[in-house]
Amino acid sequence: MKIKFLTIIMLSLLFHGCGQREAGPAVYRFYVGKKSGLDIWIVDGYKVRHKIYKEFLYGGNGQRYCYTPASEIWIDNAISCEEYELTLAHELNERHLMAKFGWTYDRSHDSSLAVELVMRHVSDSICRSHEASLRAVAPSDWSNRKEISTLPDSIRLTGIYRIPAGIRNGVTVWIVDGYLVRKNIFPDFGFSGNDLVYHFIPAKEIWIDGQISCEEMEYSIAAEEMERNLMQQGKSYSDAYEASVEYTRTLRDRMEGRISNHPPLVIPDTLQREMGIADPNEK
Repeated sequence: MKIKFLTIIMLSLLFHGCGQREAGPAVYRFYVGKKSGLDIWIVDGYKVRHKIYKEFLYGGNGQRYCYTPASEIWIDNAISCEEYELTLAHELNERHLMAKFGWTYDRSHDSSLAVELVMRHVSDSICRSHEASLRAVAPSDWSNRKEISTLPDSIRLTGIYRIPAGIRNGVTVWIVDGYLVRKNIFPDFGFSGNDLVYHFIPAKEIWIDGQISCEEMEYSIAAEEMERNLMQQGKSYSDAYEASVEYTRTLRDRMEGRISNHPPLVIPDTLQREMGIADPNEK
């Protein structure tokens, strides 16, 4: 029994990284939720690079980085929302290959890049097909204001959609090319928008500007959902907008509370691994 206990302790030290530990900086920014049994966190990439590991980029997992808790996937808040799902898929695949099969980091990393490439082509195909199916739209907002006077009263959407981002309560969320929207359709298009505010957004769609950070994405989606629901109930755009801004402030406060309750981060002497460590819970 004593030998078994010591073996468990030794395996635990090996898996989490051996060596003296110290308290790490507060790096957590946004809790996304669970996927494949792991907690997905958007973290402050600047702090990670400055205080922990200078080569941290895009994301990380506990198989590759010893400072990342074993049950967590980290996504760098410096990346755009357009890269978020790709980065998450990369980290999940990389971690799985290292934990399940003991693959090297390099081999797992290359495999995950291949997964990303497939996803990029699939997304592009979905977006182009979606645009081809749409009718012409009006390049104006809820008040029928058209900001580019030389545009016709109806236009076709071309090259606008970038990534399908799921369906929320019957409304489809799309990551779009915000630069092209501002250049070719409506210069005042900001972080996001919905079909009840902008006539150029097709029915039951929310658009998220692909240039905003992944950290802001969920707040933007929440704001658009709130604004859209209130306008459906008969609220004016102005009132719905103010209410949605206040709602996101509440969400930010809640997230700060969740972060404050997260266990302190500990940093081992060994910061990275080149070879996967078998995880008996990996399926």
